[in-house]
Amino acid sequence: MILAEVVLGARDWLGWAAALTTAAFVALLWSYWRSGAAAGVRFAAGALKTAGVVALAVCLIEPLFSGTRPRPKSNLFLLVADNSRSLQVHDHHGRQTRGQELQQHLAADAAWLTRLEQDFDVRSYSFDSHVEPVNDFKQLAFDGDSTALAGALSLLHERFEGRPVAGVLLFTDGNATDVGNDSRWEALPPIYPVTLGSDDGLADVSVPRVSVSQTNFESAPVTIVAEVEGHGTGGKGLVLRVLDENGKVVERREVSNYVDGKRLVERFELRPERPGISFYTVQAALAGEEKLADTPEKSIEATLINNRRLAMVDRAGGPYRILYVCGRPNWEFKFLRRALEEDNELNLVGLVRIAKKEPKFTFRGRPGERTNPLYRGFGNQADEQAEQYDEPVLIRLGLSDDDKDELKGGFPKGAEDLFRYHALIFDDMESGFFTHDQMSLVQQFVSQRGGGFLMLGGPNSFGNGKYQRTPVGELLPIYLDRGSATASDDTYRLWLTREGWLQPWVRLRTTETDEQQRLDEMPPFKIVTQAGAIKPGASVLASVRNQGGEMLPALIVQPFGRGRAAALTVGDLWRWNLHRKEGTESDLEKAWRQTVRWLVADVPQRVEVETERRKDDPNQGTHITVRVRDKLFEPLDNASVAVHVTTPERRTIELTAEPSEQSAGAYETSFASRTPGAYRAKVVAKAEDASEIGQRETGWTVEPSVEELLTLKPNRELLSRIAESTGGEMVSADGLDAFVSGLPNRKVPVTDTWTYPLWHQWPVFLLAIACLIGEWGLRRAKGLP
Repeated sequence: MILAEVVLGARDWLGWAAALTTAAFVALLWSYWRSGAAAGVRFAAGALKTAGVVALAVCLIEPLFSGTRPRPKSNLFLLVADNSRSLQVHDHHGRQTRGQELQQHLAADAAWLTRLEQDFDVRSYSFDSHVEPVNDFKQLAFDGDSTALAGALSLLHERFEGRPVAGVLLFTDGNATDVGNDSRWEALPPIYPVTLGSDDGLADVSVPRVSVSQTNFESAPVTIVAEVEGHGTGGKGLVLRVLDENGKVVERREVSNYVDGKRLVERFELRPERPGISFYTVQAALAGEEKLADTPEKSIEATLINNRRLAMVDRAGGPYRILYVCGRPNWEFKFLRRALEEDNELNLVGLVRIAKKEPKFTFRGRPGERTNPLYRGFGNQADEQAEQYDEPVLIRLGLSDDDKDELKGGFPKGAEDLFRYHALIFDDMESGFFTHDQMSLVQQFVSQRGGGFLMLGGPNSFGNGKYQRTPVGELLPIYLDRGSATASDDTYRLWLTREGWLQPWVRLRTTETDEQQRLDEMPPFKIVTQAGAIKPGASVLASVRNQGGEMLPALIVQPFGRGRAAALTVGDLWRWNLHRKEGTESDLEKAWRQTVRWLVADVPQRVEVETERRKDDPNQGTHITVRVRDKLFEPLDNASVAVHVTTPERRTIELTAEPSEQSAGAYETSFASRTPGAYRAKVVAKAEDASEIGQRETGWTVEPSVEELLTLKPNRELLSRIAESTGGEMVSADGLDAFVSGLPNRKVPVTDTWTYPLWHQWPVFLLAIACLIGEWGLRRAKGLP
């Protein structure tokens, strides 16, 4: 950077000055060459006289020093101070918090600040989630829940856009909560960060991340994975706890001899006591300090705010309705129905055929009777309401109280009737029972509606049921080029494949050893479908092996369109329950519940809701998207959607979701979650005629203070990157005086030009005279002429 430049005030004299200087130099050279004095004396005298002549010649051309300097009070300089909770941290051996250190540096009587105010128009601001002007930095409470560093700098840039901002002096520890990998800083004015805080020496335990995964494993369907990290705690013990919403400890775990700086990953498997939205708290603490949350000053940790995280569990979505279609009464339906009765989220509706369609023979009934005598005496039905001889006799079980006519006409013939279910189970029912349109409807149920489909291995299923080249056969995960086996003397034992071991809903025990023991103790089966080849994209989760060692696929699954399809080739699964020990839990019933849960796990509802919270949003805003479908599961555009949000303070706020411009059937709204804690939202969608389409629950967590204090070490790397990108530099707190003193020499928007005449200065003439007198004195001292 050029601070000043030299210009010539009398450029016309430049030639004369050069000529006179050259002539004087030649005369001096000739004069001293002839002198008989020593060479060192001649050289010294000549140099002194030459310097004096050059100084006088320079004065002839009138040299001027010219430069620029900031125009007083014409440039803005911003002081921006961090007001977040991370500045409440006491650094190791520090008697002050980071905030107190900041206030000391920004005291009104600081010498560097007085100097800065002489040359610049100084504006003071504080920031956390918002930016506010400040009159006195002593008023800062350092209680902000987040550090919106990128948002604060961008807002100040927009506020002063077009105005002369010379720079921004930024006081912070750099632990921003809104900075992503795509953040850009080049458009900002020069940023000069002053880093607060020490790099080491802090004792702290934090929970950086908590994730929740859900499976259909009945014993522990929810897994909470917590990541714990400690600094300055090496060799100490840690205590990890999971608490429910009432503060009850669900699980407690101890970790001894923790390795400092190592990220610890712990998995907690639990089963929520009730369906719907639940919140759990994962808490980490040093051994002996797990109950110091209310008295943090007694802890050796720098802060306890980052020791806990909230985890949301969503077990909502039901009740799910499953349609079971069976060709004859059997034990499979008995045990399936008994198993699902224990699950309030699963409603089983049965359509069981007790007599096939048969030709009409009048000798089997009374004279003039046209209806099937099997229904004689039941409800005094009229002839036109009872099953005829040429119709199958069906029994409907598990009907809903709202619709007594459900399935009255047999298997649904329209999409509106079939799509009300979430899963279909076909057991021992031949394809001839269905029309081609009904089988096409089943395929649409899986591929378009996204339902689940399972076929069981009865004598009239799969190939023996003539499902080859039918729409139902197309969605099955196996080719039907082989028939089904019947009961024989051969026996089959069940084994899990490699893929099956990885699926929680296929296993019934929590450990591999217990699961293997369970498989060894399972009774053998006698009816297994001789399935054909496995279709591309399908997975075999379980196999059976006969006495000869031949392996056959037993449980095969595959995705199909939006849904999923499965084939269970074992036809006498009920034998499993006959060998159950008295007083023990039924493994068969547990397996049925997990299997049906898997069938309906990802089935779309008519009303679905998604929440998204942007990390870089200083208002902690949550974007809510609701998708509404009609009875055919097509997007519904004319619905009205209300969102009832319950805040952590138990206040209820009603929002109206507006139709989305990007997607049909989608409705959007946003909620500013300013209070930390757990939020619940109930979504109610109504049709155009005000009839209710459905309801859904959702939730989210807001923990800005925890995210703010995930790390206590100052983020010097980020601050250095910001300074480099904007043309600024890192400034130490002890170097503020030197920094401010050097600001007039830096590039600023508004400047004044100054000039400094060199030839008008007495030191120049003094130098010339001194050189000439020195030369004269040297000649006299050496006896030169």
